[in-house]
Parts: sequence; structure tokens; C-alpha cells
Amino acid sequence: MKLFDSELKVMEVLWEQGSKSARDIVEVLSKRIGWNKNTTYTVIKKCIEKGAIDREEPGFICKPLVTREEVAQSETEQLIDKMFGGSSELFFSSFLKTRGISEEEADRLSRMIRDAE
Repeated sequence: MKLFDSELKVMEVLWEQGSKSARDIVEVLSKRIGWNKNTTYTVIKKCIEKGAIDREEPGFICKPLVTREEVAQSETEQLIDKMFGGSSELFFSSFLKTRGISEEEADRLSRMIRDAE
């Protein structure tokens, strides 16, 4: 599932606070990033159409249908496919060249790799 940055803002509210009314989401995003009611409702509608949110009545209650982890996994897979031809090795190599990791992180990654084998 591909979610745009605006859609992720709505999802962040739901992931942080659980099911909320659309009115409550409007209030949070108005304070947080200055969105108006129409913008927020439009983005909520897009999330519903994509299957990321379920709308329940009464009260236009929005419930997240995907977890942060599911979206992160999907986004990561899309990035690796798009930018690295599906190669996790090329992705990781690029990451190491640009960011680097500490010795502790390297040890944890080594354990994760061993556990995944």
C-alpha cells in the first residue's frame, strides 16, 4: 500500500491515539500542522478509498486498518524495487556508504542476519 505524506499524517494520528472521530483528527492536525477541515476530510477520504482506514458510524469514527509496520514494510519494499532493482544487498550497501553504523549496530545486524538464515 502506497501512502502519500499527507495520508501518513492522518495515519500517524490514528497509530498514536487509536480510533478517532474525523472531527478529532481535524483538531489534532489543525494544531499540529495547520490543516483546515476540508483538507483533513479529503485526506481521510483518500485513506478510506485505499483501504487504510475504516469509517464507522455514528460519528464518522476512523479506525486504522493497517499498522505502521505494514506500511513501513511496503514502503521499504517499493523503495528497494524502484531504486535498487529489488536487491536488498545494493540497498544495504548504499545505506552503509551514506550513513554508516556503529559497532553495536553492526553486532545487532549480524545477529539479525544469523537469526534470519
